[in-house]
Amino acid sequence: MDFSHVTAWIFDLDNTLYPPEAQLFAQIEVRMTAYMMRALNVPQDHANRLRADYWRLHGTTLAGLMAEHAIDPGPYLADVHDIDFSVLTPDPGLAAAIAALPGRRIIHTNGDAGYARRVLAARALPEDLFDAVYGIEESGFHPKPDPRAYAPILAASGIDPTQAAFFEDDPRNLIVPHDLGMRTVLVGDGRHGPDALTGGVGPHVQYRTHDLTGFLRALV
Repeated sequence: MDFSHVTAWIFDLDNTLYPPEAQLFAQIEVRMTAYMMRALNVPQDHANRLRADYWRLHGTTLAGLMAEHAIDPGPYLADVHDIDFSVLTPDPGLAAAIAALPGRRIIHTNGDAGYARRVLAARALPEDLFDAVYGIEESGFHPKPDPRAYAPILAASGIDPTQAAFFEDDPRNLIVPHDLGMRTVLVGDGRHGPDALTGGVGPHVQYRTHDLTGFLRALV
């Protein structure tokens, strides 16, 4: 594995910096559906279908709600992220592996930055492990895999993408990083959200791991 040129390490959050077995996103999906039922005045089965369709077509359910229904993202994000974080456990091994990486370390998530910080706290991953935490607000509410999601983060951080590595659980979100010249690492099975990903795993996924801590330890 050639990561010797990498000076910037970019991490997704959900199902990347914690294991999917925690089922944190399952809680969020329940709240998404409930929010849509209230906001759109639709029954549960219709809300569930829209939630899945918007995630698939727009990158996130929120992006679909904003595009199709002009939903205000602030109240939505506050509501759907009002969940039980106690299902997450501290991971000192992952914290040490991230701390050992040379160069800058940032988080780029489709969630909001406040939610990301609560996840980090529950995982005992000190915020100062990372040079920055970029949420959906910092990308102008354009979610990965939309190309518009990446440019503001790269500009704000000053990262040269040819010297960066991107860690993600959703292979769609690695297409743009690969095209920009980043090392790309898929964490987990390559599934995220309500159904299997269209497009699957292609050449834009250069490495795969089910053990992020072990993968990072092997790099330094």
